[in-house]
Amino acid sequence: MRNKAIHILETPKTLEDVKAYTLGEWQSISVELRPTEDRTGSGVIEPTFLRRYFKYLANDKFVGTITLYGDNYGQVPLMEFEFKGDLKWGEPHPIADGAWKIDYILNEGFGVTPLNPQAAQMLNQALPAGMTPFENGVKKDILGKSFPMFKTVEGQIVSDYDLIYFKNGMLFMGAKHVDGTPFDKIENRPHQLQIPLEKVI
Repeated sequence: MRNKAIHILETPKTLEDVKAYTLGEWQSISVELRPTEDRTGSGVIEPTFLRRYFKYLANDKFVGTITLYGDNYGQVPLMEFEFKGDLKWGEPHPIADGAWKIDYILNEGFGVTPLNPQAAQMLNQALPAGMTPFENGVKKDILGKSFPMFKTVEGQIVSDYDLIYFKNGMLFMGAKHVDGTPFDKIENRPHQLQIPLEKVI
């Protein structure tokens, strides 16, 4: 309890302090709602229900896990994504004093796990040539592989251009754009704060 209280009172501002404060495991407080751009290119914005779990490691490494659900309360798991790679720290972000620009470079792993048979079937409908089918509950690494559903091409290293900020012991990333635009380009870096993550203590 004492360590948790000390953690909550700390408000890192400098890049060195923020990097040190980031280390460890962080998770969603509850199921989150996020606007998501339709993968088919229709322009329709769809609601996505998810939980996030991030582990920040030494030497600017990270592992992020996002679990998607088919309902508001996380009772119908659909799919899990695991992202692994490098962190690239940038300049201060103007949203708040102590916020910093950060890039997540997915150069060590891009795992996709269907969590029910329907999700596996959906993934297999858009399966690129030469890729073996997805199986329920089995993770497949698609790092560097062409996968139109996720808008990746052969050899591509995906990057997310984000921000990070700490307040009252909580970790804030950037809020998703209301039109569902992903953070896949520098000019798409977010301007607002998203629902925070809590430290796993």
